[in-house]
Amino acid sequence: MSAAERDQATVNHAPAIRMRSAGEGGLVIEMGRVIAPRINAAVQRLAEKLSRKRPEGMIEVVPAYCSLLVYFDPLVLSRAALVEAVARIVAGDLEPEVAASERVRIIQIPVCYGGEFGPDLDYVAQVHGLTTEEVITIHRARSYRVYMVGFTPGFPYLGELSERIATPRLEKPRTLVPRGSVGIAGTQTGIYPVDSPGGWRLIGRTPVPLFLPEAAHPFLFSPGDNVRFNPVTADRYRQIARQVEAGFYLPEVVSACREAAGV
Repeated sequence: MSAAERDQATVNHAPAIRMRSAGEGGLVIEMGRVIAPRINAAVQRLAEKLSRKRPEGMIEVVPAYCSLLVYFDPLVLSRAALVEAVARIVAGDLEPEVAASERVRIIQIPVCYGGEFGPDLDYVAQVHGLTTEEVITIHRARSYRVYMVGFTPGFPYLGELSERIATPRLEKPRTLVPRGSVGIAGTQTGIYPVDSPGGWRLIGRTPVPLFLPEAAHPFLFSPGDNVRFNPVTADRYRQIARQVEAGFYLPEVVSACREAAGV
């Protein structure tokens, strides 16, 4: 089998998994076509195992919703050898059932909803025939899985949002979205870590920093974490912001089993 055929081949023992070339030094491993916790958990397990084994010549592993991008140095590691290494890992116990007792990290994020902090909250409520308080209640009612991190440094793609408040992106993105803004895009929700352009519907904002480039661990979230949103008043938001600036505030992080966390 040629390298090109091997890249396109479906792994025999795992029909959902396909491997494709991404330029001279990239390999995309597709593990599904839908956003689902089980598929995403398998992606993250594969990323963890590859990072731990780390074949010589592998540069970086980038997990996404349903796929994994592996960067490698083709002068050190051949594509065929990388494909075979991935196939060996996939042949193992990559997708065991997720036990309800498995523990997850839950990060509590304070959010001031609406007003200057959430200019699209009224629109989301109106389009769904809800009050703004109902939108807030629905948004904060569940724990959200961090499916992937990207777009800007530390941006968490969180899901899945209740269909009751799922709302399309803006037709024309804003040129500037303030850092900390909490947005909705379809059945996803997320938080902007830095000032940036963006097209998500903004319903609130958090004063908690998600990206600290000078820190040993610069990102607040990792794939597989869970996030809960806790409403706060504008006064409490500003109080937390002052504590953050003074270096006195850390978000609450708890560890809970999946069953208790509702994930």
